[in-house]
Amino acid sequence: MQQPLGVILAGGLATRMGGGDKGLLPLGGGTLLSHVMDRLEPQVAGLALNANGDAERFAALGLPVLPDPVEGFVGPLAGVLAGLDWAAAQGAEAVVSVAADTPFFPCDLVPRLMLAAEGMEHPLVLARTPDGRQPTFGLWPTALRDDLRAALEGGLRKVVMWTDGHGGREAMFNAPGAPFFNVNTPEDLAHAQALVEAAT
Repeated sequence: MQQPLGVILAGGLATRMGGGDKGLLPLGGGTLLSHVMDRLEPQVAGLALNANGDAERFAALGLPVLPDPVEGFVGPLAGVLAGLDWAAAQGAEAVVSVAADTPFFPCDLVPRLMLAAEGMEHPLVLARTPDGRQPTFGLWPTALRDDLRAALEGGLRKVVMWTDGHGGREAMFNAPGAPFFNVNTPEDLAHAQALVEAAT
């Protein structure tokens, strides 16, 4: 299987942070998004950002900005679909999605998702921890993008309902700490800052 492309999901409304672009909040010497980019970029063949609204606010990142192809802020699957359409236009077989507010995800996320997908006709794998599935961290096949589009247009919103319906697998991550800790509140951001400072 060829190296997948990567898409960072930043299309949500960030209501618990008071709105705005959560990924542009400062963290360490950069932003939440810059930490996510630094983790994902070495693992994929190319990178894009799923975000809605004026793309110019992300111009400094130098990434393609992909709006949701389904209107109405219907959730992370719309961002996955945006990534799949972008990847398919480049002849890619799959994309890996990550959340823009989760700066400490595993540095071996992509190879472990790919390992779990071995032998699948259409590589479809979600990350899992002992606490449950991580539905915004997954490996998705471009071959199923039209099926996903039809499901979204038909009202489907739950990630796992779609992945389970297509025989999706899981890749288990048992790393100590909370590698999929995500920043939802100002308190979470302060905790993330403390983690960054402790690691430097």
